[in-house]
Amino acid sequence: MSSKQIGVEAKPRLVRTVCVFCGSAQGVDPVYEAAAASLGRAMAKANVGLVYGGGGNGLMGAIARSVLAGGGEVTGIIPDFLLRKDSLLSEIHECVVVPDMHTRKRLMFERADAFVALPGGIGTLEELVEQLTWVQLERHSKPVVIADIGGFWQPLLHLFAHMREHLFIQSSFEVRYLVAEKIEDILPMIETAAARAELLGARKETVDPRL
Repeated sequence: MSSKQIGVEAKPRLVRTVCVFCGSAQGVDPVYEAAAASLGRAMAKANVGLVYGGGGNGLMGAIARSVLAGGGEVTGIIPDFLLRKDSLLSEIHECVVVPDMHTRKRLMFERADAFVALPGGIGTLEELVEQLTWVQLERHSKPVVIADIGGFWQPLLHLFAHMREHLFIQSSFEVRYLVAEKIEDILPMIETAAARAELLGARKETVDPRL
């Protein structure tokens, strides 16, 4: 007898979309682009939608095309001034053009149930650190995964350790994040973290996490 027949509704999925921060360049090591494509395939297979920056170049283009090739849903959010600088991926299901970077990040937050940082540059770092700040200040409890592909994020992780040693990150305001060295570990880690947050009643939504 199905759950529908006995009047029990299935619980809604905790993770329906993941926002991926990553570079608009390919980087020097081919492993980065391969990792982006691999994550895209895994997301499409798991029916997890992609929210990303909307571009068609570099790792951004690689993961979006991979999700699309697997039959997954892709939402791109891009500021209008970047339309002149970046190659917009026209095949995506939804492209949201916004007036500025702040609006872009707010909508990324609102559209995503979790966040993953692949290798990237200053923009990727800024997006990742902002989410970590919001988690630290308890503005939300959505999982944040640092995808340490080929050790790319080790300098940042060492910097976090340095901040802890010098008591600029204290136990009462810990920076909570997950680190995945393998692409296949990312989605299971996110699901586990989201389920734990739900169980503890810690899953919080805010109208404006910048406040």
